[in-house]
Amino acid sequence: MSGPSSLQALRERYGERYRWLVLLAVMVGTIASIMSSTIVNVAIPDMSHHFSLGQERAQWVSSGFMVAMTASMLTTPWLLSRYGYRSTYVATMLLLLFGGVAGGFSSHFGLVLVARVAEGLAAGIVQPIPAIIILHAFQPHEQGRASGFFGMGVVLAPALGPSIGGVLVDWFGWRSIFFMVVPFCLVSLWLAFKFVPVTAPGGQPTQRGGAWIDWRGLLLGTAGTLCLLNGLVLLRSGTPTEAALLLLVAVACTVLFIWWQGRLARAGQPPLMDLRLFRYRQFAMGSVVAFIYGTALFGSTYLLPVFMQLGLQMSPSHVGTILLPAGIVLAVTIPLVGRMADHRPTYLLVSTGLFLLALSFGLMVLIGQQSPLWLLVAFAILGRIGLGFILPSLNLGAMRPLDKPLIPQGSSTISFLRMLGGAAGVSLCGIVLEWRLAAHGASLAPGTAADMARLSAFGEVFLMLGGLCVLALVAAWKLRDPPPSASLSL
Repeated sequence: MSGPSSLQALRERYGERYRWLVLLAVMVGTIASIMSSTIVNVAIPDMSHHFSLGQERAQWVSSGFMVAMTASMLTTPWLLSRYGYRSTYVATMLLLLFGGVAGGFSSHFGLVLVARVAEGLAAGIVQPIPAIIILHAFQPHEQGRASGFFGMGVVLAPALGPSIGGVLVDWFGWRSIFFMVVPFCLVSLWLAFKFVPVTAPGGQPTQRGGAWIDWRGLLLGTAGTLCLLNGLVLLRSGTPTEAALLLLVAVACTVLFIWWQGRLARAGQPPLMDLRLFRYRQFAMGSVVAFIYGTALFGSTYLLPVFMQLGLQMSPSHVGTILLPAGIVLAVTIPLVGRMADHRPTYLLVSTGLFLLALSFGLMVLIGQQSPLWLLVAFAILGRIGLGFILPSLNLGAMRPLDKPLIPQGSSTISFLRMLGGAAGVSLCGIVLEWRLAAHGASLAPGTAADMARLSAFGEVFLMLGGLCVLALVAAWKLRDPPPSASLSL
């Protein structure tokens, strides 16, 4: 494919800086997708009041997005191969734009839920794309710097989004949250038509006449994800029988999914998830780290504000102020570690990050009602430094040894596992917290006094998260870097 928007033509037009321009283009869209996933949480109370929703129905605004995003990540390699970078990226940005506008103008909760699912589908498809571009377009000694540049931009979305969202909700109501993604989508579309090539990964022409997507595998993956997340929720708010039934269905869907993917591969047909990925030790270990890391990251994102508000009796605005320095430190750490990843073994960087993250969770046990605030801030910063070591290094360490045709599959698979772990992590923290509160005879009910029993329950959940990080540390130590390879094609 040699048109004016082909990879070769765009490289000739923009020269050496082109790879950075295309990374910037997809970064804007990824920021929009991540912002849409985090910012809506601050609008749920206002939305619940507007539509007269109970907590369970209101929670579907977040759950519907999470299920759609997690499942759609598996479709990215097929979409890129069949339609190319530009068509796939533009379609996801239009879908995200539709979700933002439709959600903002919705007069019924059902339409809001449809808009959130549309946003989730778009977010899931677009998020594996930057890692594919980094591993194809940049030479090995530049990939860490590119990951750091991309990561710094992306973490600003969840760090600043909720704060800006809270102001928007106070001033303009919950609808303004949906409209916040609109300018990002418009800018990303302009950048896409200017810099994103029409070719498929590796500079190959698109394969419009290729095999259709594995719909059976996609349905099994979606059903398994949906049953897993709802089964974990019912462990907290439903009956044990309902929860066990859904979790058993999730296990059955997982087994059938793996069997079906293997059957397709043996028949010479393209599977949704190429199981050959797991023959690479670095990728297999990286997948374990990604799942556990997602569980600890998303679980702590839920647990830490709850601990500060209900365990330490702080106001929401106070919590935001305390967590802000940690977010700033994370944004500074990522590009610095990204540069280190170009010259240092990635398994050492990932292991260092997991150790610091585990240490920060363990130190949270020392925080009590009389602890100075600077100590809480310091422990939160320590954890964010750990995240800064992991974020730019994990994908590089797991996917560098893959053969070039497997890179898109690797990016979507590791993103899928990270998000699946993250979705499970929130429910896991809630389940363990309720269990430990009951064991200590404590409660989170409003109006009850904060006591040592409640703080002990929180401390035990933090220790559980620390233990998960130590478990991931064992797998991370096997993320040995492969020998340097030649630069690849976008």
